[in-house]
Order: sequence, then structure tokens, then C-alpha cells
Amino acid sequence: MSTEAKLVCRDVWKIFGAGACDAVSSNGGKPDAETLLRAGLVGAVRDVNLEVRTGEIFVIMGLSGSGKSTLVRCLSRLIEPTSGEILFNGENLLSASEKRMIEIRRHQMGMVFQHFALLPHLTVLDNVAFPLEVQGIDRPTREDRARRMVELVGLAGKETAFPRQLSGGQQQRVGIARSLAVEPELWFLDEPFSALDPLIRREMQDEFLRLQSVLKKTIVFITHDFDEAIRLADRIAIMKDGEIVQAGTPEELVLAPATDYVAEFTRNVARSKVVKVASLMKAATAALPATTIRHTASVSEAAPLFATGGDTLGVVDADGQPIGLLRRSDVVDVMMQG
Repeated sequence: MSTEAKLVCRDVWKIFGAGACDAVSSNGGKPDAETLLRAGLVGAVRDVNLEVRTGEIFVIMGLSGSGKSTLVRCLSRLIEPTSGEILFNGENLLSASEKRMIEIRRHQMGMVFQHFALLPHLTVLDNVAFPLEVQGIDRPTREDRARRMVELVGLAGKETAFPRQLSGGQQQRVGIARSLAVEPELWFLDEPFSALDPLIRREMQDEFLRLQSVLKKTIVFITHDFDEAIRLADRIAIMKDGEIVQAGTPEELVLAPATDYVAEFTRNVARSKVVKVASLMKAATAALPATTIRHTASVSEAAPLFATGGDTLGVVDADGQPIGLLRRSDVVDVMMQG
């Protein structure tokens, strides 16, 4: 993951109701909740500032009505923000023409929503190829790319099936393949797994992480499920009443909540799920043990590896290079903290 920002939001507002722009401009650009209420306005997104880095999974989460889905639609201008700046590769999307936005959405952005929205009269292959047809790409090229996407999401052999012949998880895979067919730089996913049964949802999370390990996309992922967020996210932003109350790594949110709301939101999350091996490892002074684990793994993932009786695990980086040691005693300390 790069530290370079792919998407930047500065002072973004979305206020619903007549006179929304005046309410922002006449209150120094930052009207408070009471001012909006008196004016009969709804502040769905309020003064949001965030950066999404190239190659990261950035999760936006909150309870229903917190503004997370409205925000993600503002980021792609499916909903027009009331004010602020949204920079994509340095270009301010709020200054872009509608023609330019259509071009960006078609060629540089992918979107997956909770409802799969597959076209029932088209096969799996034709559904995946559909956005490429809209781009005007010739049939052989678009079908070749669509086949590669279908294979990538594990549906090889289902190309001629229709949506009604697929399970819910398979339909969602088709939706994911379709959004990937345009080879987007920025991928938006709005609660893509929330309509699935728990077991299928877990499988789709595994599939999503596998795809990201291959594709390394820049992803904005919306969810209301904190367990899903900490499993998938590089960083998380928690929203409440249209505002981002804290943004950081899962570890930072659980171990150092900025507000009482965040503390309550994360209260029941086991520390072992969010504390990373990298936070506990010690410097390696000799050859690593035979059993190793990635530095990005959680303590809960590392714990079962001590079942063979060893006192240490080797820690490796993303390229498999040794970088440290993880001691059983340190893992036990975190597990005992709940």
C-alpha cells in the first residue's frame, strides 16, 4: 500500500432541503446541527475530511442513518455535494462537467452495491461484459476480458448461466466481476455482503481479500458490521450523524478511542482480533523458527500456531522476508485482556 492519496475529501457537506447552500455560506462554511434544524434542513454529510491512499482498503462504517452511503455517493457524484472539494488523482470532481464525470465513472471507478442489480435476461458473461459494451468496446475484446473476470471471481463454467440459476453468493460474485471488468482505479463497495447468509458472507470476505491480494485496488468499503470492518480494513472511519468522529487503523480505534461513542462502538471487540503481530514482535537475533506468520496478521490468527508447543513464531513481511519474532507470552497477555 502506498502513502500517496488517491482520493481526498476536504470540508465536504451534503445538506438536504431548500436553501442548503445559503446555510453553509452564511455560517462560515460550518453550520451546526441546531442551525440546520431551525432551517428545516438535514445534514446528511457534515464537514467530512479524509484521505484514501493508493492500494488500501478504506472502510467507512456507522449505524443506519449515519451518512455513510450518502458520503460514498458524494465521492462519485452520484449525489451532488452541497460544498467542499473531492480530489481524485488531484482533479477536483466538483468542478468536473457531467460529461467528464460519466467518463471517470465508466473508465476509472467501479461500484458494487448491496443489491446485485444483475440484468435477468443476460447470461453471466453478458452481465460482466455489459459495462464494456457501454464503453463501445468490440465484442471479442469485451468477452475475452469478461471471461477473465468470471474466472478471477471463481465462476469459470458459469458463463452461460442466467442470474436466476445462481445462488446469492454467486450473483454477488457476478456483480463484483462486472465492476472489475472496467479495470477501475477506485472501487466503491456499499454493503456488498450484507444481504448474504453468514457463512456465504464469510466466504465472500475471504474471496474479497484474495482478489485484493492479486489486484491491489484502491477501495472504499461501506459496512455497519465492525467485525467485517476489522477483518477487511487497512483503515476505518466511523461516522455518526453525518460526521466522521474518528479515523485510523482498527488497532487505533479499539485501543485508543477518541470519543465515548467510538469506545462504546468498539467495546465488545476482542483485542486479539485487532492487535497486529507487527505491534508485538521483537527483533530477531538468530534464524527464525520453522513456523512463521505475516506481520499484518492479527494476534487471534497467530495464537493457534503455538499449538505445536513452540514458544516463538517467526515473523515475515509481505515478501516472505524475516523481520522479527513473536513470543507466546506476549500473545497470551493480549488474549487475556479480552
